[in-house]
Amino acid sequence: MSTSRIKAVVEEMITPFLSENGFELVDIEYVKEGSNWFLRVFVDKDGGIDIDECGRISEYLSERLDENDPVSDAYFLEVSSPGAERPLKKPEDVSKAVGKQVCVTTYEPIDGLKEFEGPLLSFDGETVSVQVGRKSHSIPYAKVASARLAIVF
Repeated sequence: MSTSRIKAVVEEMITPFLSENGFELVDIEYVKEGSNWFLRVFVDKDGGIDIDECGRISEYLSERLDENDPVSDAYFLEVSSPGAERPLKKPEDVSKAVGKQVCVTTYEPIDGLKEFEGPLLSFDGETVSVQVGRKSHSIPYAKVASARLAIVF
């Protein structure tokens, strides 16, 4: 089964449980590191997620994976918080981040830059506006390669 199909099957398995329990699926990774495969599920909720909640989600998902067996290779299952620099994967994630510090990278230079770090001023579904220094940059959402929350020190 392909990596994208495994991710889709896992998402289908876990989403109802997460929704019923007030959690949000942030991302799923199925990656090979060295000789080992890792299935990583990143989950969050308002106010953050703790280790006991990650354990409960991991137990639920592990049981579903054992029943359905969508992954033929041996792998390690990891369920965790996305961390303080949470990725903004979906348009809804970007909308929720308005007013927060972000780091946005683009596929090609815009205004001579490919990385924009600063407050997210707005997002209308088509354009991301980020303040970098004294200048505001309007970035077409289709040109965003990645976006994440950023920590200011």
